[in-house]
Amino acid sequence: MEKKSIGARTLVYPTPVFLVGTYDSDGRPNIMTAAWGGICCSRPPCVAVSLRAATHSHAAIGRRKAYTISVPSASLVREADYAGIYSGRDEDKFEALGLTAVRSELVDAPYVGEAPLVLECALRHVHELGLHTQFVGEILDVKADPATLDEKGLPDIVRVDPLVYATGNRSYHRVGERVAAAFSVGRKPASP
Repeated sequence: MEKKSIGARTLVYPTPVFLVGTYDSDGRPNIMTAAWGGICCSRPPCVAVSLRAATHSHAAIGRRKAYTISVPSASLVREADYAGIYSGRDEDKFEALGLTAVRSELVDAPYVGEAPLVLECALRHVHELGLHTQFVGEILDVKADPATLDEKGLPDIVRVDPLVYATGNRSYHRVGERVAAAFSVGRKPASP
């Protein structure tokens, strides 16, 4: 089927909604919302996030060599949007939003206590890409609210209820229904 060209744009679905946690130069906890990111390596486990140099968090990651990723649930949509609109240079966003800044025991960065899923990351690589800098962090630990865990002790995507971002129309969404089991539905049928 023929496709219509709409040009070179940042369109991929879905993109995550991450709350990137850092400490600024005064030691004040900060979060910013970022959608340019995702898992980038399995071993060691790594997650990347790309930020503009103009952001308050950009310098903080470079200085502290660490960041956290708090994955907000859909119930935190207002807080996530706010954290992406306003700068930590001008205010304490944790305080403004009534969120709990939890000091990581593993990295020099805070995370959002109310978020159902948290990744604690030590900075391993920095890539200058153009307008954005990509920070690759090794995941030292993942913390999850017990209520989000399945029978195997892993986060259940429906229970986490993560926000996803639609870049084209700049809107937030929830994940949908399960379609199939990965690494299973595509297998060739067993031969007789």
